[in-house]
Amino acid sequence: MIFRQLFDQETWTYTYLIADPVSKDAVLIDPVNTHIDDYIALLEEHDLQLKYSLETHVHADHITASGLLRQRLGAQTAVSQFCGAETADIQIQDGDVFKFANGEQIKVIATPGHTRGSISFLWRDRLFTGDSLLIGGCGRTDFQGGDAGALYDCITQRLFTLPDETLVYPGHDYQQHWVSSIMQERTTNPRLAGKTREQFIEIMNNLNLPKPRLIDEAVPANRYCGLDENERQDAVVLRDTTRPVRVTTSTDDLVAAAKQQITEINVAKSKQLIAEGNIVIVDTREESEYAAGHIDGALLLPRGVLEFKIDSIPELADKSKAVLIYCRSGNRSALAAQTMQLMGYTNVLSMAGGFEAWKKNV
Repeated sequence: MIFRQLFDQETWTYTYLIADPVSKDAVLIDPVNTHIDDYIALLEEHDLQLKYSLETHVHADHITASGLLRQRLGAQTAVSQFCGAETADIQIQDGDVFKFANGEQIKVIATPGHTRGSISFLWRDRLFTGDSLLIGGCGRTDFQGGDAGALYDCITQRLFTLPDETLVYPGHDYQQHWVSSIMQERTTNPRLAGKTREQFIEIMNNLNLPKPRLIDEAVPANRYCGLDENERQDAVVLRDTTRPVRVTTSTDDLVAAAKQQITEINVAKSKQLIAEGNIVIVDTREESEYAAGHIDGALLLPRGVLEFKIDSIPELADKSKAVLIYCRSGNRSALAAQTMQLMGYTNVLSMAGGFEAWKKNV
């Protein structure tokens, strides 16, 4: 699979591309209109066909490129049914699943609070939270039907109950952060970690933030998929009469799916390969876990930052070299192994049972 995190410096907005190089199906999440040519060039570079342009909400800080992408590429636009964007092809409902490529699925999780129609998208072990949950923060709740109590409820009851290793990709960041994890945000996010619902509401009600600079222009335009009045006259709305399929996904499904696509080995086999040498050992746990005990010679590469730090590790420069990954119990390592395979590593092994199993066999 192809995955790209794109950034608009003017509005600090992240856009995400997910695509299958085999079927050529592609999906964009939260595209920005000023980058329309960049998106088209990227799609053409990989010979991709854009199937969906998905929105996490009606944005107040930038104008979406969804409408233009529909006009120029025929992609279907999708926005929450509670956003008032009636010209969108698909009015998204909680629990909808967008299917594309060869069995790939993007699940919709309603996360109202920043706006009434805010939603998050879950693909594999990656959660795209829009403005609902940011790295070390969350979206404001003082306009567009915002509700601090609703935001607290959906974050703590729906997002924070996902597996700890689920990666969090926000809609914005203002501190040059790219990705976090559910565990990281649940335990360290200053607005949420250790806060009661009442404390969170008090915090949100006293932010006293200035009005978004582009809100008067952006919100009306985004309710028309980012098209201005002249562009709307030429727009052809192709309503999708077939609702995205609804499925029920357990919190273990991501790990189970990953384990079907990777190679797992037991502790005995792991020890044999380590003894033979010529294998890189990677510990995907957090730094505190690593400090409490780890396999001799293991490199620390936490799951949450794997994609961004792997290129800086000389031992992993050769993608054909054997790599043994482990975590605490074998779940994070399975997801990390899957990610490394997608990045081109051809000999990645995940240790079943993780460090807990290793300690029992010392």
